[in-house]
Amino acid sequence: MMGWVILGIVVVLVLWLVAMYNGLVKLKVQCDNAWADIDVQLKRRYDLIPNLVETVKGYAGHEKGTLEAVVAARNQAMTATTPGDKAQAENILSGTLKSLFALSEAYPQLRAVESFTSLQNTLAQIEDTVQNARRYYNAVVRDLNTKIQQFPTNIFANSLGFKQREFFEVSAAAEREAPKVSFGAPSAPAV
Repeated sequence: MMGWVILGIVVVLVLWLVAMYNGLVKLKVQCDNAWADIDVQLKRRYDLIPNLVETVKGYAGHEKGTLEAVVAARNQAMTATTPGDKAQAENILSGTLKSLFALSEAYPQLRAVESFTSLQNTLAQIEDTVQNARRYYNAVVRDLNTKIQQFPTNIFANSLGFKQREFFEVSAAAEREAPKVSFGAPSAPAV
């Protein structure tokens, strides 16, 4: 009789460990998939930026500093790998894009160009998609990090190779900062 009780306890313990491991694996895979979604949207954004820069260059070519800052920020964002580095690079890129769009206020003929308006609208749609993907990713990261830190999962999580993930956070200051427009000297990227 005692043997059955011990066997029952062992079976319950093994099932509990399997369920805990599978829960961690599920959250890890969700994090990977959510990051892949963000990456796809950011690549769409990066592919759109050269077309936008070329369109602006045709109407405001003498704003070379702003255009170069956008290209440099795009290149930096494309090479960032970790969520923290990517978020920092995206903050810089967002600031330079605001400066680029501010140029359209100074050049009414640019606002009238259909391709510029179309590119601007597409970029706005991509920004919304990135924001939604970022929210989902951060929610999944929060769940994974919480699970890794909770007792008794925390005892096994590190030994099984599960590590906490970085959030993909865009600074609130970068989202609220007004674009800076300069018509004299080349403008520097907004930080």
